[in-house]
Amino acid sequence: MNKEFIDFISPNISERRFELFKKVIKDRTRYMTVALEDIYQPHNASAVLRTCDCFGVQDVHIIENRNKYTLNPAVVVGASKWLNLNKYNSQENNTLESINTLKKAGYRIIATTPHTNDVDVHDFDVTKGKFALFFGSEQPGLTQLMLDNADEFLKIPMYGFTESFNISVSASIILHHLRLKMQTEKVNWQLSEKENDEILVQWLLKSVNNPENYLKMFKEL
Repeated sequence: MNKEFIDFISPNISERRFELFKKVIKDRTRYMTVALEDIYQPHNASAVLRTCDCFGVQDVHIIENRNKYTLNPAVVVGASKWLNLNKYNSQENNTLESINTLKKAGYRIIATTPHTNDVDVHDFDVTKGKFALFFGSEQPGLTQLMLDNADEFLKIPMYGFTESFNISVSASIILHHLRLKMQTEKVNWQLSEKENDEILVQWLLKSVNNPENYLKMFKEL
């Protein structure tokens, strides 16, 4: 159905835009994903989404325990429109729900935090399987519950007096390094053909007026 629908709806956007979609989708990945635990500053929340889009990370998992996740349109610059945002905000403990969901999907749970058993981002092994990078709230960082359920710990080497970077800067540095590693190592990081088509459909529907009308017309063919 997806391929047929793509052929049906794509003539309704410009050829240049559709070619851009096809170019960008080739670099999208679900091998690496990002989880954000209780991020509350709109600037940081938006900057991380923009970074994820720039480095081809398709899925972002948003954990809302105490803080609601809000965006700053001036910072996100529409990046969230092209990502799959998965929110966890309906359980008593949304952190555990997100970890269990990602583990069931085959992800290694990676806590990005200074820790006694951590690995430098340069030494992180991307070949051991797909991984979810957890980033914590601006002041307290990741919760102890998250740390207790992590499979591995990842840090950025620091050479000054300050212990850590701002969360949006940390995400940028880590995603940049690991994206390069995925592309140079023998890792099957690309989307499957089915995932490719499903996301293209999402993007196309977001690019036309009255998308529900196109779905209705297609069903009536």
